[in-house]
Amino acid sequence: MFAVKFSPHSLTMLDAGPALQQGLAAIASGQTGIDLGGLNKLDSAAVATLVAWQRAAQVKGAPLQFTQVPASLKSLAQLYGVDLQLPE
Repeated sequence: MFAVKFSPHSLTMLDAGPALQQGLAAIASGQTGIDLGGLNKLDSAAVATLVAWQRAAQVKGAPLQFTQVPASLKSLAQLYGVDLQLPE
């Protein structure tokens, strides 16, 4: 299985909890990728959520790739010094 389409258009402090659970469930079910192309509103909670998803995948011993990552999310990750291994 590859990428699950992340459907919420927002990943902020207000909706990070449900988004985190959605991603963790996808990873637990064997998904190896998360498509972030629909995101248009985000904050630092998005970076924290992606880090948590990566950790969950690592614990499971599974790869995890993010696709269609918004430039604003890449910038936030870089600002916080977080290596999310995001595609260029």
